[in-house]
Amino acid sequence: MPTLPARLRAALPELSRFGTVGLLSLVVDSLVFNLVLHVLPDKPLTAKGVAAVVATTNAFVLNRHWSFKDRTRTRLHREYAQFFLINAIGLGISLACLFTSHYVLGLESRLADNVASYGFGLALGTAFRFWAYRRWVWVRAEEPDPEPALAR
Repeated sequence: MPTLPARLRAALPELSRFGTVGLLSLVVDSLVFNLVLHVLPDKPLTAKGVAAVVATTNAFVLNRHWSFKDRTRTRLHREYAQFFLINAIGLGISLACLFTSHYVLGLESRLADNVASYGFGLALGTAFRFWAYRRWVWVRAEEPDPEPALAR
């Protein structure tokens, strides 16, 4: 079994592509949010919902065809459903960090909210998503056993 440093080195190319897709999707989210808010100024929740769906779809396509391109493919609708569910859990992690900071620890400033949400929440949620995508959405095909069972 490979050591932890060896496993981390092996994951670095995927992690780099995953991070690039995440940053790009953050830009898409922000642009779509502000565009929809420009058209519908009194509908911030609608704007955020539309932006989240567009950015998540963008992330799915780029991750599927670039970040995790060498991994086993299954049915598109299965991968997309799992991807969306994992993103929802990642959002929940971010919200839990914000809730804990704001309501449990009593850190109620705008700076504290941003650090909790975009600092801790984003970091923990992103780490969870990277692990979960590799674990459930896009897995490596099992390597064939070089020695047949009868030869042992």
